[in-house]
Amino acid sequence: MGLLVSLHRCASWLLRNAAAALLAVTVSGLATGGGLALAGAHGASAAAWMATSVCGLGYAFFTVADSLRRRRAGVDLIALLALAGAVAVGELLAGAVISVMLASGRALEHWAEGRARRDLSGLLARAPRTARRYSTAGLEVIPLRDVGPGDRLMVAHGDLVPVDGIVEGSPAVLDESALTGEPVPVERPAGDSVRSGVLNNGAPFDLVATERADRSTYAGIVRMVADAERSQAPFVRLADRYALWFLGVTLAVAGVAWAAADATRAVAVLVVDSVSANPGGACGAGIRHVGRGAPRRGGQGRRRAGAARAVHHRAAG
Repeated sequence: MGLLVSLHRCASWLLRNAAAALLAVTVSGLATGGGLALAGAHGASAAAWMATSVCGLGYAFFTVADSLRRRRAGVDLIALLALAGAVAVGELLAGAVISVMLASGRALEHWAEGRARRDLSGLLARAPRTARRYSTAGLEVIPLRDVGPGDRLMVAHGDLVPVDGIVEGSPAVLDESALTGEPVPVERPAGDSVRSGVLNNGAPFDLVATERADRSTYAGIVRMVADAERSQAPFVRLADRYALWFLGVTLAVAGVAWAAADATRAVAVLVVDSVSANPGGACGAGIRHVGRGAPRRGGQGRRRAGAARAVHHRAAG
């Protein structure tokens, strides 16, 4: 039983870190083969590059199968065909290079996705869950969803402002750096508007809510980051839209090369197009991260998204 649990944990870890593990394996295989070739051990170097190409081929087959299962076709199919062709005609160095490029693009994409998820999780974990509201019975702690416009709240020292509102009574000393980037605490006198998500850095103060929690600034930041994580950047949507056209043109040119010369020329076409397309995958991964970290809704959206990341990192610090 203990062995099965260990195997399950090992399999789960491999699935989560498959791209990083593949990158380590392929880079090591490519470098090892290069070193052996320089040393004159051409047979051993070919074996190292073959192993690297087979690893990349297996991963490319998995990613293509997963894309087809989700009814999406992309340029990964070109990498799969290029790897299979390189192995078939004995161009093992080219196969190893394509494997490294494929693995690097996927590793960067997974890192970007993981960072976006961590930022969003940090925002959600930091969000207030309750508020202190004045009532006829005195001060009561209520769920944040029960706060409505006009409610009079008390914000204690060290608490996040739960909703957008107006300072009442004594002034508030607030740390607004998470939203504005200004490191110096700001004093807000009675009558000033205050945004949710800022930190009370001074004495307790009273706040009259002007918005519900789900319509306040902090909730809006969380929604924008979540929307950005689920969406694709324009460049990525464009690449996905024209992937089938690019694939068709590549296969047509490869077919012409095969008919005019031989299979090696066709594989060369696939290899060149795979190398041309795969940096787009790596750049697309970076653009996905930028897109997920910064919603594309104009300058205000980018500033608020930057504030969202600042909120998370400041809380983590």
